Amino acid sequence: MKKTLLKYTVLLCLGLTATSCKETFLDQTPQHQITIDNFYQNREQVLASTSTLYGFPWFNFNDKAFACLGDGLGGNIHTYDGQYQPFINFSVQASNPRVGEAWGSLFKVVGMSNAVINIMPSRVSASVAKEDVNAAVGEARFMRAVAYFYLVRLWGGVPIIEDSQTLANTDANINRNKAEDVYKFIVRDLQYAELNCQQNKSVDGRVSIWTAKALLAKVYLYQKDYVNARKKAEEVINSGQFSLMADYADCFKSLKNNNAESVFALQWKANPDTWGTQNTMQAYLAPYGEGITETGDGWGSITPSIDLVSVYEKGDKRKKPTIMTSGDYYPELVSKSNPKGYTYPSTKKISDSKANWRKYIVGSPPANGGTDGDVFFMKTNLNTNILRFAEVYLIASEAIMAGAANTSDGKAVEYFNKVRSRAGLAPRLAITSDDIIQERRIELAGESEYWYDLCRMDRAKAIKIISNQERGNYYDFTSPPASRKLTPTEKDFLMPIPLTESDRSPKLLEEPVPYVFK
Repeated sequence: MKKTLLKYTVLLCLGLTATSCKETFLDQTPQHQITIDNFYQNREQVLASTSTLYGFPWFNFNDKAFACLGDGLGGNIHTYDGQYQPFINFSVQASNPRVGEAWGSLFKVVGMSNAVINIMPSRVSASVAKEDVNAAVGEARFMRAVAYFYLVRLWGGVPIIEDSQTLANTDANINRNKAEDVYKFIVRDLQYAELNCQQNKSVDGRVSIWTAKALLAKVYLYQKDYVNARKKAEEVINSGQFSLMADYADCFKSLKNNNAESVFALQWKANPDTWGTQNTMQAYLAPYGEGITETGDGWGSITPSIDLVSVYEKGDKRKKPTIMTSGDYYPELVSKSNPKGYTYPSTKKISDSKANWRKYIVGSPPANGGTDGDVFFMKTNLNTNILRFAEVYLIASEAIMAGAANTSDGKAVEYFNKVRSRAGLAPRLAITSDDIIQERRIELAGESEYWYDLCRMDRAKAIKIISNQERGNYYDFTSPPASRKLTPTEKDFLMPIPLTESDRSPKLLEEPVPYVFK
């Protein structure tokens, strides 16, 4: 897919993203799409129309907002960087740049998806098979659904936009739509994708019907539709399309992108001459001053929180591939500074929380296949996992529990233990709802999920959990934590509408209205 993407991205991006930096989210629309009326002449070109949706429009969301929102608000990260602190401190304002980037990037996904959905089918050559056209539309509807799934969880009611171009040419002052209608819209898109996308998991990360089923299971879970959540999750589990990687660490290596466990991931390409197609996470996560990347970045501006480090069970094999702590040795992280691999220091402090992230760090070019190993300053090829097969097991387990406080149901426990077994932990004979949330937190740490789990549980319970999290730091290497515990209020569970958007569209600040479905 990436070779196809490189071949056609320039033309498609001109058609799909010709916008001014001053334009509002409503204007992220293919206003010059007509210049490529004759583009869709064969199957390869039709597939290329969706290739851009796997990375480019997601860039500003993935760059910093992804970590700020899912792990920052959730209490999984610590930082010395003022860009991230408002999320950890529950002091996010409508003017916050990361909030604006998240909103803008997600609506860019919507706009570019709408271009494929609304324009491509009418311009495609008659020689292209109908099923290929429908599969491309299915991919675009899947991407639009993913974007809206983030939008509704972060902001509640948001504008449902099915035709970006028509809307941008009319009144841009529009209302938000009710959250329940946004969820209905998401389900409709995923049901289309489930029927029309390609039949089998692909080696290049393209969306298949099983990808759509897996996300449907998660969306149903959020809606407390446990019957359908279990049904879709078990369809995926029983399909034989996916399996757990034997080594948890292999889920987060660029040389193993789109592995057997990857259900859906954002696809990145590091190119020394382009910006916005790469994964930048390593630059912010790699320990500062340790020479791991060899590219001049690696600032350690985001580190695991004291609270996250403390919740791992003894012997959990996921800890070392997720976070670096005193004495951890990584033979694969070779560099000029660390020719025999990297050992996290035991006698000096390089992090306020005595830990750094290991997940989403790929290391230096030599650690990635040679001196030109597609690792550049603030650029790697590593996919961003959005949904892994391990999570599908946990979705199925939780759906079987159907909101109960505990269960010894054989299937629920079996699915739960599949994840624990890979982590080297003893199986459970019975599980509680708290066990599920805890397992999700550890399994998906650093993958921007924990905040959304906290938001969907009983609000009083979520506030109690958060208020007991240690969000402080260590003054020096030997000191106990300088405790910092915070209690969020009800308003902290939704993000503010970006100020730049509400200034242009004041109706966004009004109560959401029902959406009129066609």
